This record gives sequence, structure tokens and C-alpha cells, in this order.
Amino acid sequence: MVGAFIMQGSEEMYRFDIKEISKEAALKMIQKYHYSNTLPKINKHFLGFFLDSELVGVVTLGWGTRPRHTIQRIFPSLDTKDYLEIGRMCMTEEMPRNSESQMLSQLVKWIRKNIPELKVLFTWADGMLGKVGYVYQASNFIYAGYSVGEMYMKDGVKLHVRQMKSFLVPEGQKDERITVRPTAEQMRKHNILHFKGKQYRYLLFLCDGKERQKLVEECLIDLGLPRPKDDDLMWRVKDLDTGKWVESDEPPYKTDVDQKSKGLVNLNM
Repeated sequence: MVGAFIMQGSEEMYRFDIKEISKEAALKMIQKYHYSNTLPKINKHFLGFFLDSELVGVVTLGWGTRPRHTIQRIFPSLDTKDYLEIGRMCMTEEMPRNSESQMLSQLVKWIRKNIPELKVLFTWADGMLGKVGYVYQASNFIYAGYSVGEMYMKDGVKLHVRQMKSFLVPEGQKDERITVRPTAEQMRKHNILHFKGKQYRYLLFLCDGKERQKLVEECLIDLGLPRPKDDDLMWRVKDLDTGKWVESDEPPYKTDVDQKSKGLVNLNM
């Protein structure tokens, strides 16, 4: 029965019907229920999780902005064809708290059945926004260390450095640079803050034991690190007067910039 659930102790255990859905349907769900209102740049699968024909969850699979670099800095022998990254994952507010773990478990089964050649499932927990990845820890993902990420923010709206160009370069003016960073003067003028924080890596092996052992032996990252907790979160903000990074509170995040919210951060006023 589609969308059936059973009771295990005091918990409801759901059996989702997983289907590929349109990009538009996935984005609509993400904009409503995910803390970010945007999709990653490179998407390969948009998966809908249904209960009794009602869409209650979405997971997108694809890659980040540097797919080969991401995987080869962990496993040098792998390439983009060998892994996928969870880009976005969200559920309706009505679903119980443990539902995301169940969704992840059934996502893995779907991947094994439909993309059996995949060796690794990869994901990030955005420590910049106060997330250390508890749902991945509960789902037996392996913690693979962290990298330090950066984020520009204006009035609670997150601006990636690659998005700066459209705001800082006047319309119609040619600029061959891929990224354009604001000067201290521009940051003061437009009330832009520049933060740094931790981004936590997680992975799950999907390959057989022999292949897994080979990957563990070549892995460039310690896979036995203690899992991060809230106390491990860290933020720094750029002091425009000294040019130094100083400790700060969690950034006052509201949303990501996208085409619809561009007016919120129109720097060319």
C-alpha cells in the first residue's frame, strides 16, 4: 500500500513512494520548507517522497560547484560518475521529527536499486547556518571533517561570492572576472557583512566491501574523527577597520538571494 506506515514501539515508520518529479515541483517545495530558497547549480535527480499520493518530502541529487575537486580531495581515484551529492532535503512541517532519517534510509535503498553503479553518497551540513548534521549522524553517515566556508550577507540575505558580480557591476558594463568581491568601502556603503564558518562533510559508502576497503585505504581524510556537536560551531566576521577576522555570533540568516529576492539586495541603487 502506497504511503503505508507501521508502528515500531512508539514511533511511526513510514514507507514512502519515491518518484522522480519536475524541477519546478521540487523548487516549489524547497522554497516553502527549506531554510534556503534556491537549488544547487548542478542537479541530476529531483526525488519526491509521497504518502498516500501526497508529496511530503523532496531530495535533490547532483553536484556542487566543483564536482571533481570535491570527491578527489577525499578519494583520489573517484570521479563525478562515482558519487552524487545531496543538494537539498526537506519535508513538510506536519511530518514528525524522525521522518528525515527514515527518508534518508529509503533514499539509499532507491539509489541502490536505480543507480547501482554509484559508490558514494556525499553531503554537507551548513555549519555557517548553525547545522552540524545531526540527521546524517543519526543515519550512520561517516563524518569526513570540515572545510572553512565564507558567506557575504546583506540584511539577512546570503550572497555567494559568485553572485556578487550581478550586484556590484553596473548593468551594461562588461567585466570579464568570474567573481567580483566588494571593497571595504562598498561593504560599508551597502551594509554587507563577510563571515567565515565551518562546513561539515558527510559520506555514505554504497559500494561493496572490497571497493569500500580500497577507498578507505586511499582516503585523504581521517574518517574516524569525532562527530561535531553544537559546541564545535564557529563563526568569524571581517572587521572592516582592521581587515582582521574576529569571532562573532551566528550570522543573522534569513534566506538565500535568488532572482525573486534580487530587489532585497540591489546594490546598484
